[in-house]
Amino acid sequence: MITVRAADVRAGARLLLSDLSFHVAPGDRIGLVGRNGAGKTTLLDTLAGLRPPAAGTLTRTGEIGHLAQDSRAADPAVPVTDRILSARGLDRAGRALQRAAVALGETPDARRMAAYARAEAEFEARGGYAAEAEAARVAAGLGLPADVMDRAVGTLSGGQKRRVELARILFAGHGREGTLLLDEPTNHLDADSIGWLRGFLAAHQGGLVLISHDVALLADTVNRVFHLDPARATIDVHNTGWAAYLAQRDADERRRTRERANAERKAASLHAQAEKMKARSSTATTARSMARRADRLLDGLDPVRQAERVARIRLPEPAPCGRMPLGTVSLTKSYEGGRPVLDGVDLAVDRGSRLVVLGLNGSGKTTLLRLLAGVEVPDAGRVVRGHGLRIGYFAQEHETLDPTRTVRANLAAAAPHLTDGEVRRVLGAFLFRGDDADKPAGVLSGGERTRLALAGLVHSGANVLLLDEPTNNLDPASRDEVLAAVSTYPGAIVMVTHDEGAIDALQPDRVLLLPDGEEDLWSEEYRELVTLA
Repeated sequence: MITVRAADVRAGARLLLSDLSFHVAPGDRIGLVGRNGAGKTTLLDTLAGLRPPAAGTLTRTGEIGHLAQDSRAADPAVPVTDRILSARGLDRAGRALQRAAVALGETPDARRMAAYARAEAEFEARGGYAAEAEAARVAAGLGLPADVMDRAVGTLSGGQKRRVELARILFAGHGREGTLLLDEPTNHLDADSIGWLRGFLAAHQGGLVLISHDVALLADTVNRVFHLDPARATIDVHNTGWAAYLAQRDADERRRTRERANAERKAASLHAQAEKMKARSSTATTARSMARRADRLLDGLDPVRQAERVARIRLPEPAPCGRMPLGTVSLTKSYEGGRPVLDGVDLAVDRGSRLVVLGLNGSGKTTLLRLLAGVEVPDAGRVVRGHGLRIGYFAQEHETLDPTRTVRANLAAAAPHLTDGEVRRVLGAFLFRGDDADKPAGVLSGGERTRLALAGLVHSGANVLLLDEPTNNLDPASRDEVLAAVSTYPGAIVMVTHDEGAIDALQPDRVLLLPDGEEDLWSEEYRELVTLA
C-alpha cells in the first residue's frame, strides 16, 4: 500500500504537482494519464522511492514492483532466470542451497546438515520450487522462449531485456499486499503477450499504478483514473473505470462551459446595472454591492482549462542522393557467445522507398538498424553507402542522446550549424520551452526523450531515416503528429515498429522478414505480423 499526504513533486526546480494526497490500496488499479512531460514518470519514480517528494510525506508498506521506462540497470552477465528470481531473493537462496547440498555431500556431518536445513528453510520461505515454476509461467506469458532463460541478460535484444524486467516486476509484486508500478509495460510486447498481461493485471489483488498509452489496456484494467494537469500542477481523481472516466470528463467539461457562460452572462448584467446606478447617490451603495456580487460569481468559477499543447513535429527535407543511397551485401552479425543474429542479409534501400522490418523480439531488427547507422560493425559482409547518403537514426533506447548534457546541448550537437536562436525555435516547436531547454536529458520522460531525438533530425538533411519504434512512450496527440510527419516525408524510411498505425502512415512498399533475411513486396497479409512480432 502507498499513502501520499500533502506532497509536492518537482523535476529540479520546476514544480510539477502540488499538495497531492491519495491512497493506493489493495484492489486499486489506477491509470496515470496526461500529456508527455506532465510528470507521470516522475510521480511513479517518487512512489517507487527513487526520489523523495519535495514536500509532504509518502509511506509504503508491502512489496513494491517498479517497472521503469529505462530498465537497463540489470548486470549484463546475470542469467535471465536469476534476474527474474532475484525479485524475491530466490537467486541467492537457490545458490546457497546448492552450496549447502554440495558441502553436505562431501562431508555429511551434523554441522553441515544443520547448514543445509537452514538454507532449505530460507529457500522455502521465499517460495521455493513453486515460486520458480511461477516465475517460469510469467516469463512464458510475456513471450520469453525457454532457450533464453539460461542466457546472460547482456546477450538479449532491447525488447527481450524489457520483457525480462517486466517478468521480474510482475513476479515481485504478486500477492494482495504487493503494489505494482508500471511505466509503459506494453512497449516491445506482441499481441499475445499484451493479452496475457491484461489478464494478469485484471486478476492482480494488490495495488497497481499504470502509465500506458495503450487505451485497450487501460479500458480492460483500471478502476480509477488520475489525470495530471500540468497547468494547475494537480491531479484530477476519477474513481471510475476508463469508459466512465471518458464520459465523465466530457460531461464535466460541458458542465464547466455552461456554468461559465451562465456566470459571465449574469455578471455582465450585474455590472451593466451597477454602472447605471452608481452615478446617483441614492443607489451608489446598491451599485457597489451588485458589482461585488458579479465579481464573486466570476471568482467562484473553475479556472479555464487550457488546451494541451501539441508538438509541431516535422521531419527533415532530404538532401539530394543517388538512386540507391543505402544497401547491404551478405551482412552477418553474431551476439556475444557466437550466436548468429543476422546471417547473410542482402538489402537495397532505394531513394524515397518505404521498408518495414518485421520479426520476433531477438531476431535482429535493432541490430540491423544499428549496423546501417554505423553504430555497430558487421562480423562479415558490408554496408553499402551510396552517393549523397545522409542517415537520420532514431534509436529505440535513445542512445543518440547524451543524458548528462542539457536538452539544448543535445540538439546543438545534433545540428551544429544552427544558431542558438534557431535551436530554441526548434525546441519550442517540440514543446521544450523556457527552462526546459536547460534540463539534463537524463531527467526527461520517455516521451520527452522521443521528442528530443526527433528534434535532432529536423535539420539533418537526412535522405534515409532509420526509425526504431518511433511511437513508443508518446501521448496520443504527439503520436499523431509523428505519424503525420512520417506519412509526408519524401525520403526513404527503414522502420521497426509494433504499431499498426505507424504502418498505415508509412505505407511500406517492401518488407524485410528477420531472422531469415527474406525481402518481399508489402501486402496486407503481413499486417498481422506487425503486432504478433
